[in-house]
Amino acid sequence: MTLKIYADRMSQPSRAVLIFCKVNGITFEEIKLDLARRQQRSSEYKEINPLRQVPTIVDGRFKLFESHAILRYISCAFPGVADHWYPSDLFKRAKIESVLDWHHSNLRRGAVAYILNSTLAPALGLQKNPQAAAEGEKILSSSLEQIESIWLKGNGRFLLGSSKPSIADLSLVCELMQLQVVDEKDRDRILGPHKKVEQWIEDTKQATMPHFDEVHTVLFKLKAKLQEQRLSEANNKIESSKNTTLPSKM
Repeated sequence: MTLKIYADRMSQPSRAVLIFCKVNGITFEEIKLDLARRQQRSSEYKEINPLRQVPTIVDGRFKLFESHAILRYISCAFPGVADHWYPSDLFKRAKIESVLDWHHSNLRRGAVAYILNSTLAPALGLQKNPQAAAEGEKILSSSLEQIESIWLKGNGRFLLGSSKPSIADLSLVCELMQLQVVDEKDRDRILGPHKKVEQWIEDTKQATMPHFDEVHTVLFKLKAKLQEQRLSEANNKIESSKNTTLPSKM
């Protein structure tokens, strides 16, 4: 039976799983769920994933959620997946596991808090929270420093000094791609000090092309839409200031 992947391409973990399958030539059926419309809250989907999150896979009678677990499973269950993604060598695999474990409580925690509370909250019917955004940015910036000083040490272009990407590279880079939707000056402020991280992101993109850009198209479209909104708001402010009548001098 064909592997089924329940996903929303606005979701970083969903994109990582989709790109991985495409890069490795794994046949699958993508079942799209729109998180903004709460489609994951349906009773039908609850039977598949009681946590009502994405991504989820169904492989025959086997159901699995949590993106890192999915990436591990697909790496082992489907033939033809190159060993560099999830090495058979126990020591290399353990190192990748350490990065994945670190990801959720550090990089993802900071990135989600910052991007949601600084930019995406209104699209989900929520209010922006500047304080939560600032706290998220601190965690995100600290995480970028750790990636650069710990995980990107060595001569390789990818995490842990590897010459080829692993599932950890793909998962973390897809996380950082969420920064595409924030204001450009904010993105530059956050990523700019970390040149090794920026190069690693580019290297991971190139290693997974053309699938990387294809899966991220939805994010690029949202980026363009938000840029137009910001420009319109800035122009409105300028026009408003021009039309403001100054008080006459007495």
